[in-house]
Amino acid sequence: MRQTKRYPLSGENSLWQLYRTVSFFKVCKNFFFIQLGRYTPSMRLKRWIYRVFLRMKIGQHTAIALMVMPDTMFPELITIGNNSIIGYNTTLLAHEYLIHEYRLGEIKIGNNVMIGANSTILPGVTIGDNAVISACTLVNKDVPAGAFVGGNPMQYIK
Repeated sequence: MRQTKRYPLSGENSLWQLYRTVSFFKVCKNFFFIQLGRYTPSMRLKRWIYRVFLRMKIGQHTAIALMVMPDTMFPELITIGNNSIIGYNTTLLAHEYLIHEYRLGEIKIGNNVMIGANSTILPGVTIGDNAVISACTLVNKDVPAGAFVGGNPMQYIK
């Protein structure tokens, strides 16, 4: 079960009210450093940018591939363990803006996790150690340690 915190809003849809929920300058700063990191071929430099400027928690020897898209509004809610791989063009979302509310949830990715290319990780998801996520998977619920999952919606393969 995803662990998200709900924040109800009234009036216009929650995305229209975006800058009431997060600072415009924070989003601009995050956007700049995320774009820099997305195109940086150096794993060490990318990890350093994300740790220092976005306050993401990233373990040693974790490889974040080209074009990975961390959450632009709340990247500090993302934790990735040691020796994990985040595949090309994966999206890590720590927020959901809906019509009458927005939701925030931490993404916790364990050690030795492999996430295939073009996957989407939704807010409030925990992925256990040694899990494997196949390419193009929508991770919409927690993944236990050692599991092999894939698909849209995600299903347990092994």
